[in-house]
Amino acid sequence: MSVPVPRRAVLRGAVLLGAAAGVTALGQFTGDRSARAIATRVDQPTIANCATWGARPPSSAVTLLQNRPNKIIIHHTAFPNSTDYSLAHAYQNSRDIQDLHMDTNGWLDSGQHFTNSRGGHLTEGRHGSLYGLLHGQSMVQGAHCVGQNSQAIGIENEGIYLDVQPPQALWDSLVLFCAFTCQQYAIPATEIYGHKDFNSTQCPGLLHDRLPELRSAVAARLS
Repeated sequence: MSVPVPRRAVLRGAVLLGAAAGVTALGQFTGDRSARAIATRVDQPTIANCATWGARPPSSAVTLLQNRPNKIIIHHTAFPNSTDYSLAHAYQNSRDIQDLHMDTNGWLDSGQHFTNSRGGHLTEGRHGSLYGLLHGQSMVQGAHCVGQNSQAIGIENEGIYLDVQPPQALWDSLVLFCAFTCQQYAIPATEIYGHKDFNSTQCPGLLHDRLPELRSAVAARLS
């Protein structure tokens, strides 16, 4: 179904996540769900929601899906490889992506669910994605990979990696975020793919070659 997701429907500010924040975000659930949230094996990373980085509202209602995603798809933005690793730059990067996706691609919002900057800063992409992740039971439909937008969480990694490797900060953040996402949605670490696995594209460049390494690192975090 299509439902509007107002700014206040997601958590305000940078979501400073830890045991206490996890309990707050998941507090409406009881029994086994609450117990699982409290006993998480992977610490929740800091993620800035759409309001924090200054997102525009969607041009129309996002589609809320009452199902969990079954995979993660890794992307690179193909933007220039900035040497500005600051949080402010990460926020600007998210605004640039949203502008491109809405104004050039004609999409209703950012196409990806989350964005990982070269400095390792995580931001929410499409509105409602963070709420779905924290609760672990639903997702919003994305626009990042044809044929997979209702099944896969899309993560954009800032930069272009056709012939260079990403900074260590980006890689470390990607491992942690994938592990947390796998944990929240019960996605096996083996179900992490690259954009080119499903569409004709070079994306995500050399990150695709490192998918076996990424899956192994995520599995280790989950064990």
